[in-house]
Amino acid sequence: MDEYTKMSELASTELQDLQTVKILICYLLYRIHKPVNAESLYDIAVTTEIINYFYYQDAIDYLIKNNSIKITADESGNKLYELTPKGIECAQTLRKYVPKSYRDKIVTAALKYFANLKIQSEVKIEYIKAENGCYIHFRCLDVKQDLIDMKLYAPDMAQAELLGKNIMKNPIGFYSRILNMALNNKEEKFDPDDL
Repeated sequence: MDEYTKMSELASTELQDLQTVKILICYLLYRIHKPVNAESLYDIAVTTEIINYFYYQDAIDYLIKNNSIKITADESGNKLYELTPKGIECAQTLRKYVPKSYRDKIVTAALKYFANLKIQSEVKIEYIKAENGCYIHFRCLDVKQDLIDMKLYAPDMAQAELLGKNIMKNPIGFYSRILNMALNNKEEKFDPDDL
């Protein structure tokens, strides 16, 4: 049974080496080039199953005590992690100690995470119950005005949520397809002989 346990640990996709985790966190913050709030860094590293929760906590504590990461705050008072010059040096000089696959995986996870946050701030979906169904209120926001503000009808909440979920998969694509259809819409020719 002991051999199976060893094999399963080797097959794990999470990093389970504290030194490697410390370097990877510094590398991620270095590649992002901006302070990251604590919740976002946790989501990127742990919920994507790249770094084990316990190693993550130990690494963050160490990097703060070691002055590789400093804690700042945004306008709302949320805790931000930011690399210090010591952390930047760690990321630059030690990055090769972390396999490239992990470096690429965590940077890709971060890019997807921040792109999703941006989409969520620019696209709003609201479900409004109607007498015989439900409306999906879809808004795609720009800096000063709405690019699109529309309501779609669905016969029930389950179908409304399905529509909303599919819109959120690619909201900009949804908007551009609507725009393309409107621009290419043609009047149907009327032939009185068809009556």
